[in-house]
Amino acid sequence: MPWNPEQYDKFKQERSAPVNDLLSLIKVRSGMKVIDLGCGTGEHTRRLADLLPKSAVIGIDSSTEMLAKTKQFERDGLSFSLGSFEDFEDEYDLIFSNAALQWRGNHEQLIPTLWKHLSVGGQIVVQMPKNQDHPSHRLARQLSQSDFAEYFPIQNNPTERFDWVLPIERYAEILFSLGGMDIVAFLKVYPHILENSDAIVEWTKGTLLVPFMEHLPTEQQPVFLERYRTVLRTEIPGSPVFYGFKRILFSAIKS
Repeated sequence: MPWNPEQYDKFKQERSAPVNDLLSLIKVRSGMKVIDLGCGTGEHTRRLADLLPKSAVIGIDSSTEMLAKTKQFERDGLSFSLGSFEDFEDEYDLIFSNAALQWRGNHEQLIPTLWKHLSVGGQIVVQMPKNQDHPSHRLARQLSQSDFAEYFPIQNNPTERFDWVLPIERYAEILFSLGGMDIVAFLKVYPHILENSDAIVEWTKGTLLVPFMEHLPTEQQPVFLERYRTVLRTEIPGSPVFYGFKRILFSAIKS
């Protein structure tokens, strides 16, 4: 199941709130060389580029479906390219990543690797979901390990990603060990009021459930979704419902 930009954008306003906080962490300078890791549809990369005068900004993403939507945001000084966190080159004055690094493991190594691509005086600014203990995530994991266990091997399955994001204080420690200055690291709960638990399913269909669907045969995908919808209704009844979504944000300057 490929990434679906339309599904992801169903909650555009809610997903924009942490981007606003992330952009506010940036030390704005003119003429910067900038990369956005996991740029998605490019909408927020355009906001990033518009914030930075006379800067050269490139957004990279591994999803061709998402990148197909970036054409409308291209302009002089802003481009997009197919790529991953592992294979980009050069040094940058700003490494920016919104809701993307959680899709890569071994952050103990990933953050120092990204740091090597940061120029002296440059800044890294990152936001990632940290909601793995919420019922929306926990119940998907439980289903994959029980009713649908035959489709989810112990190794190399989506639930491994639940442990990839480190505790917030560990990111601050890593940045300090790298010689980072002006370190900012915090965990924030973003409150979303949704119609009911079915709306949470629609939310997770745009992100969390994408790799789950990839592991299931086509005919089993609607079965999984219906069971997931049922258990969520039991766990989170009523209307409207409060969907508290935790996210990690951190920033540091390279000395």
